[in-house]
Amino acid sequence: MKTLCGVVCLLVIGFPARVGAAPDDRMASGSKGLVVSGRSAATAAGIQILEQGGNAADAAAATLLTLSVTTVGAFCIGGEVPLLVYDAKKNDVKVLSGQGGAPLDPAAIEWYLKNKIPSNDVRGAAVPAVVDLVVILLKLYGTKSFGEVIGPTLSILDAGGPTWYIDTSDRRKIETGHNWRAELAVTFRKLVEAEQKATGGRESRLQAVADRFYRGDIADALEKWYIEQGGFLRKADLAAHRTLVEDPVQASYRGYTVLKCGPWTQGPYLLQSLRLLEGFDLRGMGHASADYIHVVTEAMKLALADRDEYYGDPRFTKVPLTPLLSDPYTQMRRPLIDMKKASLEVRPGDPYRMRPIKEPTSQAAASQGGTTVMCVADRWGNVIAATPSGLGSSAGVAGDTGIIHGARLVSLNTWKGHPNCIAPGKRPRITLTPTLVLKNGKPLVAIAVAGGDLQDQVSLQLILDHIDFGMEAELAFHAPRFATRHHTGSFGQDRPRLGSLQVSAKVSESVREELKRRGHLVTTSSGEIGGAAMLSIDPASHEVRGAGPSAGRVE
Repeated sequence: MKTLCGVVCLLVIGFPARVGAAPDDRMASGSKGLVVSGRSAATAAGIQILEQGGNAADAAAATLLTLSVTTVGAFCIGGEVPLLVYDAKKNDVKVLSGQGGAPLDPAAIEWYLKNKIPSNDVRGAAVPAVVDLVVILLKLYGTKSFGEVIGPTLSILDAGGPTWYIDTSDRRKIETGHNWRAELAVTFRKLVEAEQKATGGRESRLQAVADRFYRGDIADALEKWYIEQGGFLRKADLAAHRTLVEDPVQASYRGYTVLKCGPWTQGPYLLQSLRLLEGFDLRGMGHASADYIHVVTEAMKLALADRDEYYGDPRFTKVPLTPLLSDPYTQMRRPLIDMKKASLEVRPGDPYRMRPIKEPTSQAAASQGGTTVMCVADRWGNVIAATPSGLGSSAGVAGDTGIIHGARLVSLNTWKGHPNCIAPGKRPRITLTPTLVLKNGKPLVAIAVAGGDLQDQVSLQLILDHIDFGMEAELAFHAPRFATRHHTGSFGQDRPRLGSLQVSAKVSESVREELKRRGHLVTTSSGEIGGAAMLSIDPASHEVRGAGPSAGRVE
């Protein structure tokens, strides 16, 4: 993938800016280079790097960095980025786990267990993961230096701006009282300086960037602020952070291979849902029919129950993924779907004893946070999908570093013995969940969605739109969607809203009435359900079609 360049699609949800080169500026296609994002500046950053001879990984790094300063509240440099990479040369997919963990100090963990995990101050922050993710992305797949890919971001910061940022959890303006953009520019230039002064080859110079941020004077400044704010993170937590390179979790569906990040995300439950749905004739039911919406919803309920019961950081807990995705378990669980009646219970299975329902269930109890999305493809068949996030926090700016943190630790819980219970250094089980779909070993679809617990509900429907109903990105993007809150909320463990079903107003009234008759508690949404972004790739022409909130392409 070292020679990768060409068509790139970078998508970010939830912002009004538009850069378009198509009649509908939310759609784009091409073979020379394509960037879609929620900020015109981020779009321009990716295109600029491509025009300078960079590859898709270089453009993705530049776009991520630009988004971190133009979409604060949804994504920030103190946030996280789970990322899937398909390397066409190696015909291989890897996960880059750009997710920080909880503090290492056992006393801090005891405080959380006693007092819960706050969402509105620095005690809710995980270790910042973005800088190391960018470094690893460039090391393994890029060709440019950190100094080159940070260039567009520095231009934006140098132009100045207001002394506030938006906390997307409640749309508040957080006043910083000082020019955090100028301070962040100084911090970024320190990282560039570290790269330039380092000896050795390109990888050593890139490593110097991460070392200064996580183990040098920037880490010292962050630790000072953590202490001043009553937070628990320390320089030792920063120094211990590494972007893990992992194998994806996968499942087959009607001859396609669907790839997700591991059970430190919610991603594998999408695979469980697909396995259940493979036993139904969805196409025969008809898209957006009562039968279709009902069976997909009921399958998601069963898979979400397993998510809430079993998923967590696999470095700390044994997650029974093999049995959860197995044929015997799927075949036991599938008959629990009653086509005539909506389930009003939370029903995790028992993959250890191979029973369709676990008795008794644990204390599984939906809210949404800020997230953006990013999908990348190039002319040589390399594909990247990511869901960058900062999960808005009102903690403020870290001293004079300009760095804003998220509050991702709220995706852990404090239920002792639960797979997702907080522990020293543990990654939260996050909702961030990019998707790749392969056919005959080659990527055909990349998906990223913003919307907290809705993310994989929307991703699942986009996959079904493409595989079962033959929709390319544009049609799938506009297709009516639906979602349930019949699960434990991932941001504070809100109790399930049993039987809930939110349905797009595009779905006919007669279908909505039939769903109510089956026992679903139906509400109608006039807006989009989940912030979707999707790439679909023509296997013959290799043309990439992208759909998202804004689009532009390299001519």
